[in-house]
Amino acid sequence: MLIYKIFRAPEWAELQAKGETLGAPIDVIDGYVHFSTAEQAQETAAKHFAGEDGLVLLALEADSLDPLVWEPSRGGQLFPHLYRPLRMADILWDKPLPLVDGVHQFPELA
Repeated sequence: MLIYKIFRAPEWAELQAKGETLGAPIDVIDGYVHFSTAEQAQETAAKHFAGEDGLVLLALEADSLDPLVWEPSRGGQLFPHLYRPLRMADILWDKPLPLVDGVHQFPELA
């Protein structure tokens, strides 16, 4: 199953340059890297990245991430959380997440 991470351009650039990251500031504060499922990603973008342009959507295979823990969050939904640094080797693909008329334009997600 694919899961998704939204990064701002500087966060994505840091991961590419260093090969791994503890994530965005909220990830560092919480002690794990936050991800969303395909069903959750658009709501995550709207809630946490409203009006932000220059975002990047990363796709990862959940089964290859360890330790990945599914924990309740927004509305009791289970969200995937990674309790280790995110590595470039974990990323299957990256795509821009453009902002058009105030709405992030997502590619088709599996």
